[in-house]
Amino acid sequence: MPGVGELERRWLSGAFTSLCRIESPSGHERACAEMVRAELGALGIPVHEDDAGPRAGSDCGNLLARIPGPGSGRSVLLCAHLDTVPLLAPVEPVLVDGGWENANEGILGADNKAAVAVILAIARHAAAERPPVEVELLFTVGEELALAGARAFDAASLRSEFGYVFDHASPIGEVVMASPSHFRIEADFRGAAAHAGIRPEDGRSAVLAAARAVASLPHGRLDDETTVNVGRISGGTAMNVVPERCTVLAEVRSIDESRAESVTAEIVDRVHDAANLPDCDCDVDVSVQRTFSGYRLSERDRAVTVAHAALRACGREPVAIHSGGGSDANALIAAGFPAVNLANGTERNHEPGERVAEAALQEMLDVALSLLQSAADLAPAAAV
Repeated sequence: MPGVGELERRWLSGAFTSLCRIESPSGHERACAEMVRAELGALGIPVHEDDAGPRAGSDCGNLLARIPGPGSGRSVLLCAHLDTVPLLAPVEPVLVDGGWENANEGILGADNKAAVAVILAIARHAAAERPPVEVELLFTVGEELALAGARAFDAASLRSEFGYVFDHASPIGEVVMASPSHFRIEADFRGAAAHAGIRPEDGRSAVLAAARAVASLPHGRLDDETTVNVGRISGGTAMNVVPERCTVLAEVRSIDESRAESVTAEIVDRVHDAANLPDCDCDVDVSVQRTFSGYRLSERDRAVTVAHAALRACGREPVAIHSGGGSDANALIAAGFPAVNLANGTERNHEPGERVAEAALQEMLDVALSLLQSAADLAPAAAV
């Protein structure tokens, strides 16, 4: 498949900045999806929207499109998500020292609109030059909400042998070979309200119980593969009222499934212990949800072999990494579909100051094109 020209590269930058300007926090992806649909429709590529929206908490479903190949039968999936984390400021992309940033104090949205733009550029290129394989394009919703869209997507509808997600904010060339399982833990403490100055003895503070619980928990990085975080505490009604209710929201991640389960169980036990302390004496309801499953890939996996060949063809030596983050690859793999998450060269995702170098954006496109050619060059799978 021939490489891209200067006009296509300029189009990529323009599409990326246009996508970034569209506000699409999780749950509100419709406007971004309509731009994707319009771009593909202008190329004569039909787009199917599934019914995952309500289950994913979104105003839009996942989008799936197909670009015909030469008829060889091999198909490859390229995947990106349409949503971003909440915006702290409007997005106005500006080019600073060779990289795109938000002129305002907030995220840029390169996570994951850099990948969305690259996949749209692939579609434009394929409309002019037939790709060496059939290409399936998947644009998901609710990825930032524990992969909600991908988990609701019917992976059995895919024709591809394997696929690629471009959703890791690290240098191009890195290949995510392992990703964690994720557990969501919510503890709802219930005490008794009382006037804080007149009858504090009659109250039982849910905030105190929650504080004792949080102080007893492991925090941060526990080992190379396991992390714990308390992300939110909320409760109470007024300064002069002993708080009757308080909620704590925490997470556990580990590439080792059994380790994730054991740490989660330990946290649940410590929450109950804190609620039962004599000076707390609160009730507590704890809910645990396994939001997504982890995985480990092998260098012998066909999708990994193709990724390595594609990166080397672009002058990048593959670097195997383990990630503490999840991606749509987790959900696809859990559904039985082979997928690989590749670094996309973006920086500081989820933070004000997020950026992506212009060169990284262009190189991501080169890698995506190379993936298609490397997949076409891959020998057929041996019969079982």
